[in-house]
Amino acid sequence: MDNGEFEIREERQRYDLSERFLAFAVLIIKIIRKMPATLVGRRIGDQLFRSGTSGGANYEEARGAESKKDFIHKLGISLKELRETHYWLKLINATEVLTGPVVDEAIQECDELIRIIAASINKAKGKN
Repeated sequence: MDNGEFEIREERQRYDLSERFLAFAVLIIKIIRKMPATLVGRRIGDQLFRSGTSGGANYEEARGAESKKDFIHKLGISLKELRETHYWLKLINATEVLTGPVVDEAIQECDELIRIIAASINKAKGKN
């Protein structure tokens, strides 16, 4: 494979991950819209909204990083937000504030995004 093919494949993978983060944020918003309008539902929903939509925004910031250090730092923020999102989703499920396949799907996708971003950080640090 020549260098051009590698760059095209790499760009497509980045685009796919960007789209995946966007779809994840949409899923989070759909979950929040289904949450009960109780004090608990609103408080958890607010937290989930912040963390569940910022992972992708921070990933996009990483894509435009000015240095390798900046790239790793911004991916680290994305990872922290994903981990927080994972916590809120598990809490929603455990307390039955909202249950069902949509919550299970979000937890699974969050797990996968956490693994991808953690692996990306390790690769960028040279820890393959």
